[in-house]
Amino acid sequence: MSSAQVKSSSALKSILPVVLFTLFCYIVIGLQMAVTPLFVHEKLGFSSAMAGFAVSVQYLATFATRADAGRRIDSVGPKKVVLTGLLTGVLCGLLIALSGMLATWPYMSLTALLAGRITLGFAESWVATSVIVWNIRRAGAENTAQVISWNGVCSYGGIALGAPVAIFLYYQHALGLLTGFGMVGILCAVLMGTGFPLAFMKPAVPPMTTQKKQSFFKTLSQVWPYGATLASGSVGFGAISALLTLYFAHRNWSGAAVGLSLFGTLFVLTRFAFTRQIAKHGGVTVALVSLFVEALGLSFLAWAPSAFWACTGAGLSGVGFSLLFPSLGVGVVNRVSEESRGAAIGAFSVFLDIAIAVSGPLLGFIIPLWGYGVLFYLTAVCCLAGVGMCVALNAQAKRS
Repeated sequence: MSSAQVKSSSALKSILPVVLFTLFCYIVIGLQMAVTPLFVHEKLGFSSAMAGFAVSVQYLATFATRADAGRRIDSVGPKKVVLTGLLTGVLCGLLIALSGMLATWPYMSLTALLAGRITLGFAESWVATSVIVWNIRRAGAENTAQVISWNGVCSYGGIALGAPVAIFLYYQHALGLLTGFGMVGILCAVLMGTGFPLAFMKPAVPPMTTQKKQSFFKTLSQVWPYGATLASGSVGFGAISALLTLYFAHRNWSGAAVGLSLFGTLFVLTRFAFTRQIAKHGGVTVALVSLFVEALGLSFLAWAPSAFWACTGAGLSGVGFSLLFPSLGVGVVNRVSEESRGAAIGAFSVFLDIAIAVSGPLLGFIIPLWGYGVLFYLTAVCCLAGVGMCVALNAQAKRS
C-alpha cells in the first residue's frame, strides 16, 4: 500500500466518526422535505407558493445563522457548535409533531410548522458547517476535498434515506393526537437527540483564537465568485426539494419519494466515483461539467411525459449537483488563512442558502401562471449561467 493510500485511510478514520452528525441532520431534512409541501398544501389547504415557502424558510434561517456559526466555530471550537445544533434539532422535531397535532386548526398548525422549519435551519447551519471544520482540523487541510465530499455524501444520502420513510409515515393512520406528519416530527427529535451524546463523547479540537479574525463581509468578498457559481446550481435543488412532491401530485403520478431518493442516491454514488477528478482536473472545470449535467437533468424534469422520466431527471440532477460544493469549496478554503476557514465555509454556504430559500416561494408563484415545465426550464437556465461563470473563473485563473 502506498503512503498516499495510508494517509487517505487514516484521514477517513478521522472523518467518519464526526460526519455521522451531518448524516443525522440531513435524514431529518429529508424526512421533512418529502412531506412538508404535501402537508401544507393538501392537509392545511394553503397555496403552492406557501408550500414552497414552508420548505424554503429553513434555508432562510440557515442563511441568517451561517455567519454567526462560522464565527463561533473559529472562536469556541466546532464541537460546542455541533452540540448546540443537535439540541436545536430536537426542538425542531417537537414543533413538527405539534404542527401535526394541530392540523384541524390550519393557521396554528402552520405557525408551529414554520417555527420548526426555522429551528431546523439553525440546526443545519451549526451542525453541517461545524462538522466540515471539525474534520478539516482532525484530518488536515490537505484532505479538504475528502472532508467536504464525505459531508455531502452524508447530506444527500440522508435525504435519500429520509424521504421514503417520511412518505410511509405520512400516510399512516393517526395514533390518538399523533398524525402521520406528527410521527415524522417525533422521529426527527429522536434522531437529533441520539446524535447529542455521541458528539459529546468525541474529542474536541482547539479553537483558532491566536489571531484577529477578519470580518464576515471581508470573507464574503473573497469567496463570492465561487459562491455565486454555487448559487446558480442550487436553484435547481431548491426547486426539487420544495416542489417535486407537488409536481408529482399535480400530474397524478406516484413515486415522488423515489425521485427524491434517486436524487440523493446518485448524488452519493457520484461523490464516491468522481471526487478524485477535482484534484486531477481542477475544481472549476469539474464544477463546469457538473452544472451542465444538472441543467440536462432539470430539462428532463421539465419535459417529462411520465413519472419514470421525471425520476430520471431528478437522478441526473443529483449527479450534476453532487460535485458542485466540493469542487468550488476547495478554491474557497485555499483563498483564506487557516484561522478563517470556519467563516469562509459559512460565507460560501450562504450562497447555497439564499438560492434555495428564494427559489422555493418564487418558483411557486410561477406554477399557476406558466406551469411546472417553465419552472424547471428556468432552473436549467440558471445552471447554464453558472457554466458561464466557470468559464470566467478559469480565464481569470490563467491570467493570474
